Amino acid sequence: MPLALNTLKRPGPLSKGGMRITALGGLGEVGRNMTVFEHAGKLMIVDCGVLFPEEHQPGIDVILPDFTSIRDRLDDIECIVLTHGHEDHIGGVPYLLKERADIPVIGSELTLAFITAKLKEHRITPTTIQVEAGDRRSVGPFDLEFVAVNHSIPDGLAVAIRTKAGTVLHTGDFKMDQFPLDDRITDLRAFARLGEEGVDLFMTDSTNAEVPGFTISERDLTPAIDKVFTTSPRRIIVSSFASHVHRIQQVLDAAHANGRKVAFVGRSMVRNMGIARDLGYLNIPKGLVVDFRKIQSMPEHKITLVCTGSQGEPMAALARMANGDHQIRVGEGDTVLLASSLIPGNETAIYGIINKLTDLGANIVHKGNAKVHVSGHASAGELVYCYNIVRPKNVMPVHGESKHLHANAELARRTGVPEDRIMVVADGVTVDLVKGRAKVSGKVEAGLVYVDGQTIGAATEDTLAERRLLSGGGVVTVVALLDPKTNQPVEPLEFLTKGFVHDDRTFAGAEAQVNKALKRAKDDKIDDIGALEEIIVDAVSSTLRRTYRREPVVMAVVVDA
Repeated sequence: MPLALNTLKRPGPLSKGGMRITALGGLGEVGRNMTVFEHAGKLMIVDCGVLFPEEHQPGIDVILPDFTSIRDRLDDIECIVLTHGHEDHIGGVPYLLKERADIPVIGSELTLAFITAKLKEHRITPTTIQVEAGDRRSVGPFDLEFVAVNHSIPDGLAVAIRTKAGTVLHTGDFKMDQFPLDDRITDLRAFARLGEEGVDLFMTDSTNAEVPGFTISERDLTPAIDKVFTTSPRRIIVSSFASHVHRIQQVLDAAHANGRKVAFVGRSMVRNMGIARDLGYLNIPKGLVVDFRKIQSMPEHKITLVCTGSQGEPMAALARMANGDHQIRVGEGDTVLLASSLIPGNETAIYGIINKLTDLGANIVHKGNAKVHVSGHASAGELVYCYNIVRPKNVMPVHGESKHLHANAELARRTGVPEDRIMVVADGVTVDLVKGRAKVSGKVEAGLVYVDGQTIGAATEDTLAERRLLSGGGVVTVVALLDPKTNQPVEPLEFLTKGFVHDDRTFAGAEAQVNKALKRAKDDKIDDIGALEEIIVDAVSSTLRRTYRREPVVMAVVVDA
């Protein structure tokens, strides 16, 4: 249903007995997933993840959901429910708990283990509540039932949220792999049972809504992965998400079958695989995994390295290998296996790394040239199947870019969901479920919150625009020694540059324009140093832009002679 989302205002009070659903991330992007549910004066949060920066966001580590709309209601939050352990669903939890540390965190065993380890690095000890598929638990006015779903990480859960306002079924990330590596399939019987009971709002994963048919099974990848291990003459370097336990298990099995030892590279990879092993989610034959320092002295055809960096992250192990600043030196005959999909927005960075590794002589195996990765998300056929067994009264597609949300909405419409019962909305838009009917009620602040080192939220779009200018045009600093009586330079202006290519004539015209501008300033009786600096910046910037079509960052320093 098309909506004029830009004209929405802040929502009014929630109708008595109703439920308000607000996504603060995950709608219009693949990442930063976070949804707030409000009912009977209390709040519940499903997931709190991060989004990884793109090339046009230089210097940013991760991007958080915007907590502004709930910051004055932190005491009303009953719990955070985590559907699974991927960063785009749990990575923001430490930042929310820094604002209120005792919010209970609910999740499955592996998910809680991952988030607890992450929180330890932030010096936070969480209050956790472990649940399993089939469990039902009341938290404040919310009655929660957890349903097993299959995904690219073990222990994924959908959550059914029962309230007096109605029942919401949130799938989390899921697919319907009928032959999963851990034999844990999506519980369609529970979906059907909930459908019979009545689902008032169905919030379903949209990531693969444009992909026809059904997502192939994880087991179908085994032959291609085995081929890599039987044909590679030297080292095999596998790059994957640090939480992708299923794919790492396939790599370990192939390495073991081919007499190779394995070492994990990267702090998050070592940490997560250790947790998965200790909890029994990863089966590692005795002696297969060895310390990274030990493996380097082994014959190259007996080595497998498993590292992070599958999305082109500049500081991850794979990017550093490609740039030659890692102790692992990639060379002729090495094989690099990218065992993950491309997250939208990361394509340029990933292909840049592929090209660099290829130049170093490595053979690159990735989803584009071999069947070495399968998505963890339901394709269109699976989504249609779910719509037909759940038969929801209202639908709100989640988790995806705008095109994915609209494709998912079209599937819902084709299965019989009325057009006016399908809510395709953006981050921050509030949807109220009242008497079985879902309607848009307004919009709250839900911008991008940038984490820049230890600073949270200080970097803005203006900051990033300035950084892009710095990277594209360099810096010109103008030093002017002025006579306070005339505002005129007592000696020639000095132009100091960084990253700006110029010659002896480049600034001649700019200096003439500065002198004219300073004379006008004197005529207008402007003698404040800050104002004079702005005048110099404007004169130099406009001259360089007009004459040379260059836009460096220009700064001015005025010294009173």
